Amino acid sequence: MTKTLPVLLASLLAVSTVSAPLQVLAQQSQPLDRIAAIVDEDVVLQSELDRAIQNIKAQYAGRENQLPPDDVLSRQVLERLVLVKLQVARADGSGIKVGDQELNQALNAIAQQNGSTLDALRQRLARDGIDFNDFRASVRDEITVQRLRQSFAQSRISVSEGEVDAALKQQATVGTQYHLAHILIALPEGATADQIATGQKKADGVKALLDKNELDFNAAAVRYSDSPNALEGGDLGWRSLDEIPNAFAQMMTQMKAGDVVGPLRGPSGFQLLKLVEVRDAGATAGGQSITEYHARHILVRVTDQQDNAAAKAKIDTLRARIAGGADFQAVAKESSEDTNSKGQGGDLGWFPADAFGPDFGKQVSGVADGGVSPPFRTDAGWHIVQRVATRQTDATTDNQRAQIRETIGRRKLEEEYNRFLQELRGEAYVDLRTGTDNGAAAPAATPPQS
Repeated sequence: MTKTLPVLLASLLAVSTVSAPLQVLAQQSQPLDRIAAIVDEDVVLQSELDRAIQNIKAQYAGRENQLPPDDVLSRQVLERLVLVKLQVARADGSGIKVGDQELNQALNAIAQQNGSTLDALRQRLARDGIDFNDFRASVRDEITVQRLRQSFAQSRISVSEGEVDAALKQQATVGTQYHLAHILIALPEGATADQIATGQKKADGVKALLDKNELDFNAAAVRYSDSPNALEGGDLGWRSLDEIPNAFAQMMTQMKAGDVVGPLRGPSGFQLLKLVEVRDAGATAGGQSITEYHARHILVRVTDQQDNAAAKAKIDTLRARIAGGADFQAVAKESSEDTNSKGQGGDLGWFPADAFGPDFGKQVSGVADGGVSPPFRTDAGWHIVQRVATRQTDATTDNQRAQIRETIGRRKLEEEYNRFLQELRGEAYVDLRTGTDNGAAAPAATPPQS
């Protein structure tokens, strides 16, 4: 695949992760597209795996020596596709659906990010030999996985005020950010002493290769790491000190760019961490004053069962009732489709204008206190908003606390979600039919021992 689409979804490995039920495949005669893996009631086709591997190799054009041998690469990519299937299935079982309207908006956004239109994107994909329906299906799967991750975060991840207070006290280098990469040698839940010893030996072997400069860190991550981001060279991006596990955070301020620490034992296994570079992100300016709004809203969603025209007609009716004297809070409790605020009469509390996106901010700032906006559309659906009051507030402290709360939450989510994926994989029936012997999972690549 040529590099005609520089901006796509971050974890989109293949242009097709289309589910194909076993009974349908059994009725079809397609000898050229065999099954690469059975994943519970679903399958990964060889064509999906081949396209995913081609995409990875295209990303490493000119750096092919960083990739592992083809059989190891095939196993790694297949495992990632298996995880996508399992997450999509879990999301489906949890009632998480991505409607056509939302999918079309995402496809338009991808086209815009690439400086194109949807029709032009379709043509460019065709020139690259990519079926648009396959691409569309893979984007739907990616959004579904993102929704599952969000749902997981909402149900399992919380950050207390005490944690925020502690992080503020420990924040010795305000504004400093660290670009990190890692290698994970995973251990199963309840690992035995032998499994721990094997993991330690492998981690020590990888560290020895790095110390001897026999392999650079990115190549070692691609070849040996068990982390979901292994094929990206273990890149973790930029992190503040609050987003780094405490075991490593204490070392960061003593390290220089290029240093590697570990292996250290963590919740998921043994980790090696590399400090790629450091930057000063700039401290929040003191005394910053912003306008905050207190508002209520009513939402009517656009779904597969309620198209745009029906949703617009409903919101127009609700707006007319309020204009005729109906109480906004009473109408919101009765008819709003925002489950988070419906019980409070649509109350959203205090928020800055951009908290819910530019369209929402434009409407709430465009009416007077006590006023009600005309119906307007956002990605969530059709809204009307009632502005209750405004205030000026010093955002410095609140912004700092919010940022720290978010970074702690991201760190917790990463750790918990990786464990969740391990559990999901361990509980599933997975039969790998390619790159393995007799359908058994291939062992992870093992570094030579020093």
